[in-house]
Amino acid sequence: MGENTPLDNLGSIVLKRIVVKDLGKFSLDGQMLSILMELDGEKDMAAISGKLGMDRETVKQSVNSLLKLGIIELSHQKVSSVGKEFFQFLYQQFSLAVGPIARILIEDAVQDLGQTLDRFPVNLIAELVDLLARQIRKEEKGVMFRQNMLKKIKELGL
Repeated sequence: MGENTPLDNLGSIVLKRIVVKDLGKFSLDGQMLSILMELDGEKDMAAISGKLGMDRETVKQSVNSLLKLGIIELSHQKVSSVGKEFFQFLYQQFSLAVGPIARILIEDAVQDLGQTLDRFPVNLIAELVDLLARQIRKEEKGVMFRQNMLKKIKELGL
């Protein structure tokens, strides 16, 4: 992974151990071993770093070494979920544009994106807003909906 590793955002990275036939042939220091023992493919590096009491740079160096040895790999990167405040605002704005059917259309759009309301990823917000906006028949209402949603997204820092 080296230079292309998203280690700049180390806290949200989730790593897992790779099954290696002869782990004894690798020379691991105490920090590397501690990190390796915590990797379960579920906990992110921020949680592991906190549990082990290691600073970010130490963790980054150890993770890079473990990656180079080929005994760990990226499991996935945690993606933040949208909070209830966003969906309350979305429902309010979309209701103004399409009426009482808004909730059903939102639920359908979320499902079409393969997600759920309680764990909707931040990285799909723009796609959701666009999907919903295309269902607004009156152009001026669609424009207003998009503008209000963009303003709220910026306000929430999403």
